[in-house]
Amino acid sequence: MSHVDERVAPKREDRLGACITYGGGACGLKKKFGGCCLKNSQRGFGQGSICQLLPGTAILNTIPDSLLIVHGALGCGGASHGQNATIRWRQALAGDKNPPGTRWLTTALNERDVVTGGEEKLEKAIIEADKRYRPSAIIVLSSCVPGIIGDDIDGVAIKLQPRVNAKILPVHCEGFKTQIMATAYDAIYHSISRNLLTPLDEREKIIVDDLEIASEKIRRSKLVNLLNVSSMGLSDENELIRLINTLGLEAQTFPCYQHPEKMRLATEAALSVSTCPTHDDYFIKFLEERYGVPYLLKHMPIGIEATGNWLRDIGKFFGLEEAAEKIVEQEEAEILRALAPFKERLKGKKAMLSAGEVRTLGTALFLKELGMEIVAVRPYHYDEFGETTLDKLIEVQEDVVVNVATVHPFESVNIIEKTQPDIYLGHCSDNVWAAKSGIAVLPIYNSSYSYIGYNGAYDLARRVDRILRNPSFNRNLSKNVRQPYNVEWFKQDSFAFISEGSEYGE
Repeated sequence: MSHVDERVAPKREDRLGACITYGGGACGLKKKFGGCCLKNSQRGFGQGSICQLLPGTAILNTIPDSLLIVHGALGCGGASHGQNATIRWRQALAGDKNPPGTRWLTTALNERDVVTGGEEKLEKAIIEADKRYRPSAIIVLSSCVPGIIGDDIDGVAIKLQPRVNAKILPVHCEGFKTQIMATAYDAIYHSISRNLLTPLDEREKIIVDDLEIASEKIRRSKLVNLLNVSSMGLSDENELIRLINTLGLEAQTFPCYQHPEKMRLATEAALSVSTCPTHDDYFIKFLEERYGVPYLLKHMPIGIEATGNWLRDIGKFFGLEEAAEKIVEQEEAEILRALAPFKERLKGKKAMLSAGEVRTLGTALFLKELGMEIVAVRPYHYDEFGETTLDKLIEVQEDVVVNVATVHPFESVNIIEKTQPDIYLGHCSDNVWAAKSGIAVLPIYNSSYSYIGYNGAYDLARRVDRILRNPSFNRNLSKNVRQPYNVEWFKQDSFAFISEGSEYGE
């Protein structure tokens, strides 16, 4: 039975055996994960993490003509404020002259609701949202409090669906249930799969003649589902669509910035292609299982080699190997010429990275292509989808330090002190700590810039080069601020608080 037949998606610790805690060498991670030795790894001390709601709201707020109701305490929707500017900018690029930005409400559960229950508040919020905004979809995002007190958001959705025009999507995103924030991706795709993917009945389709039927079959035979992520910019999507189009294929993107009523089109494609295996596996596996849409789930197209392999895999599926190889050769010749000046200056520079597993490891491989040295990588979690990229990283630099950690800055600054990287690539929750240490920083993914494909490779190399040519700001910053850690901590093993032990010392 499919996971989608269940009311709630399983957490990634159970579904994938995902690891959240590790400190040591890359080879040690490969060995211990393969031997199932990391399932019970723990920290005796932890500092900071990321709740499911952050990636959850980041995706759900992008869906047009929808409204998000955060069912929980008032602060649980706070991340939506930070996402507003990015979403408005993207809506403006799409041609909206008055972009609405994020549209979200909260049930603002309080102490009384914890005792009496919050379902009544949720019902009123859904009815008011439908009346006031008339969206195509109302997304109910359940946070920790409803999960603890037992509010039945699915029951509320079933009860109210006949009374509202919008399609109601319950999304279970209770942060306390999992330590893997990427479980939010599964929760979102779980709800989309259960509520928005019903294909049109043959009787509902308008068919003119046999020629139109044949034409539609040909179109679908070349149609590719391109899975996007909320942190991808429009330039990244356009780059991947460009590469798919060079093969004579057509691409449609899901789920970010895709209208709810068009989500069902994902069932009609000839192939689903992942841009991030960590993000996409739940959805594209379901599309194959339920609707027979095959998928590619291996490479994240970051850098030269990975982008080429990503395109080759698509070409191979459609029997276009020669065409794909020709395109890759042309693109690589052009990008290598463009990167030559950067590679000369970046050779030997040391980098440390932190973000989602595939993104971190994939970016590290690209920096190796530029001639840089990778001193440490900090994937937020680790599971089977990181294995291919980790193996490649071990091939080119097996002594890389790996710290599997969702933030935990006390470990990060300790590693920085020991390895002294020239640049740190991470999200804002990580970069601030490197900046305080005087290290140049760069967002590992920013929707305002290109990052993916060949265009992204050039833009990323250009920005790394520019930052390293003038790192004085953070150097001066470190002279005027201090880390909140005792000097004695920097003398200890970086992973002293990890119970499964460490292979990396001073």
